[in-house]
Amino acid sequence: MRMPPSPGRIRLAVCGVLLLLYAAIVLTITMWPSQPDQSFATAVDRLLGFLHRNGVPAWFDLTRLEFTANVAMFVPLGLLLALTLPQRAVWLTALLVPAFSGTIEWFQGQYLPQRFATVSDILANTIGGYFGVVLAIGLRAVVHKRDQLVLARAGYARR
Repeated sequence: MRMPPSPGRIRLAVCGVLLLLYAAIVLTITMWPSQPDQSFATAVDRLLGFLHRNGVPAWFDLTRLEFTANVAMFVPLGLLLALTLPQRAVWLTALLVPAFSGTIEWFQGQYLPQRFATVSDILANTIGGYFGVVLAIGLRAVVHKRDQLVLARAGYARR
């Protein structure tokens, strides 16, 4: 009789597939040859207007919205990288996250004249990625604690 795959292998497979899908989506968005069209800009203006009418301070402008969006876009990268890598290798995310972002920005600057490569994008992306790593570390700690409790209860039930 075949044994089911270990939870670690299932986690690795699921996170690996999600990481590849996520990377493909981010690369499609960031490597598109041109900036979003005018209808998208209108939607962003409407969003900012809505936010300002509902309590968000006026200093939160298009530049800050874009920075925040870049942070949010890279949270899954850090999360999925940290869950895919072995726990003892999670430190590699400190190198991989800014390297991925820097490569995107470099490519935009070299080959996509209608796009803008900026250091602030690398900073925002890195902050988002690192936030995802912190979430993954927390998630792993919660799951580990739960596993320890389950094992302890099972040990007490056999006595």
